[in-house]
Amino acid sequence: MADFNFELVSPERLLVSEKATEVVIPATEGEMTVMANHAPTMTTVKPGVVTVKTADGKIERFAVFGGFADILPTGCTLLAESAVHVDELDRSILENRIDSVRAELDGAGDEKKTRLEQFIAELTKLGEVVIPA
Repeated sequence: MADFNFELVSPERLLVSEKATEVVIPATEGEMTVMANHAPTMTTVKPGVVTVKTADGKIERFAVFGGFADILPTGCTLLAESAVHVDELDRSILENRIDSVRAELDGAGDEKKTRLEQFIAELTKLGEVVIPA
């Protein structure tokens, strides 16, 4: 299977920079699987889990909180608003994010309120997927 360069970058740090055979991205229009020779694409990313299968067969999972991905035939760069390895994610991180978004709901217009409510739903779903009950 062909390899390609994958980078996952957040404002805090570079989380991944290595050869991968496959990366699954939580794009806003649905999950995307990126492989070598993918058609050039740019997409926004919603809160979710990025799964990376490295060239040596190791699988890594990262929780991302939005951003966008730039996909080329030779590589993919995901610029995340924020990201952590799923092993580092805990309930308090998600609860703090949800609380800060809820605080923005007061006084928000209808369109912004709808986007914020959707974001809260996505964060809640992320918590259900990666944090055991």
